[in-house]
Amino acid sequence: MTRIRLARRLLALAVGLAMAANGLAMLLAGPEWYSAVPGVTETGPFNPHFVKDIGAAYLVAGLGLAWFAAKASALAHGAAIAGVLFLGLHALIHLAEAVGDTDGAMHLARDFAGVLLPPILALAAIWSSRSSQELADA
Repeated sequence: MTRIRLARRLLALAVGLAMAANGLAMLLAGPEWYSAVPGVTETGPFNPHFVKDIGAAYLVAGLGLAWFAAKASALAHGAAIAGVLFLGLHALIHLAEAVGDTDGAMHLARDFAGVLLPPILALAAIWSSRSSQELADA
């Protein structure tokens, strides 16, 4: 394995574990997660079902990235792509909501590390010009 592939796999693992941990926290300790994450309480009252739904999405996204880190097969790559899509769409929602909001730039700065950066890192981790066969052989 080349150093670049190893670095990408380690990055996928780091982002995957962080997203899976976030999802587990949302599923298992929703109220504590809700009050601990900056800006979340500004979105409205705590809704346990909604937090668990989003936690499940984070868990699956993280597991897909971690699976790709463990074995970069074509199937794991597909799971990682699905995870990146969730993370990316979530980030786009935050970006769209910031447009026209007088505090939008402040919200994006607050959300950068937890919402905007993960899909960028995850995409960098799984992006490849290799063919599907090369992924299957990895």
